[in-house]
Amino acid sequence: MKIYLDNAATTPMAKEVLEAMLPYFSEKFGNASSIHSYGREAAEAIEKSREKIASKLNAEPGEIIFTSGGTESNNIALKGIALANKAKGQHIITTKIEHSCVINSAKFLERNGFNVTYLEVDRQGIVEPEKFEKAIRKDTILVTVIHGNNEIGTVQNIGELGKICREHEIYFHTDACQSFTKEEIDVKKQNLDLVTINAHKIYGPKGVGALYLRNGVKIEPLLHGGGHEKNLRSGTYNVPGIAGFAKASEIITKPSVERMRNLRDYLIKRILDEIPKSKLNGHPTKRLCNNVNFSFKNIEGESMLMLLDNAGIAVSTGSACSSHSLKPSHVLTAIGLPPEDAHGSLRISLGMDNTQEEIDYAIENLKKIVGRLRNLSPFR
Repeated sequence: MKIYLDNAATTPMAKEVLEAMLPYFSEKFGNASSIHSYGREAAEAIEKSREKIASKLNAEPGEIIFTSGGTESNNIALKGIALANKAKGQHIITTKIEHSCVINSAKFLERNGFNVTYLEVDRQGIVEPEKFEKAIRKDTILVTVIHGNNEIGTVQNIGELGKICREHEIYFHTDACQSFTKEEIDVKKQNLDLVTINAHKIYGPKGVGALYLRNGVKIEPLLHGGGHEKNLRSGTYNVPGIAGFAKASEIITKPSVERMRNLRDYLIKRILDEIPKSKLNGHPTKRLCNNVNFSFKNIEGESMLMLLDNAGIAVSTGSACSSHSLKPSHVLTAIGLPPEDAHGSLRISLGMDNTQEEIDYAIENLKKIVGRLRNLSPFR
């Protein structure tokens, strides 16, 4: 049996998505910037996709800027806002549990004269609104807080944080790559100025994403060229990818979210009940419907991952984007885990098609593997 439980890293492309993309590889292959019929056909597909994705955010179609993915969108949001608004101030607020592309963008801005505050979170990964508001200064121009954390699954109350930012007239950005279509995102109701989303976390193609940019927000482009996307993101349009992204935005439905949530809770309960010295990381209820992150005392996460892989079960140790690193996860250390416990963590992320039979198989194998490794450990 082969079981894929690493859907936070990427999801398999849905058949409907592939079908939506195929015509734009060969039959409708025009460059969307061309004014002849081939180009107009491709441009029409892009605008229809823009409308569909905007509707998922309660945004206007013209507020959707297509990019190559979440990393590019986050870079545009942080660097673009900072460069365009540095005359107003040079202070940015983020958290210690952001995706590495946000953390590294913030560090880049620090090296170039900006001041960055990295907010602490509580032991469940929640940003406390009182501490959040106290961190705001007169020269603060941007706040960026991840919506659904890619490692521990904790979901922030972005509506409350967005309200605070709007009251202080500060731009608010959220990285919603993991939460898009799984959690409610309403840019108007939640006072969002910039939102990062991508396709490959929601059964769409890799290499395509978008940045919601509220009308009137001043931003400096990072890529200069032919003036695509209202001069904000130049480059030839990835028409098949954009069409696939739009279709993917329809794949995850409320019933599928509820189903994943039920399987998630079943998995959490069984691990807590049946595997001693196991700890759930992240908030017990305010978490993504498909995310489970556990630490297991006196065990190396890499060893668990490899033995589970040998049993046909794919999971992750922390974030797949940095899984090659031997350093403990910055997210797990930020919520107070000592390095040895952070190294003994697994992220299990469910997909729409996982079954209870698969979860039972994974748990039984995990129990055996944990027992085996603890028997070999000198710290048991």
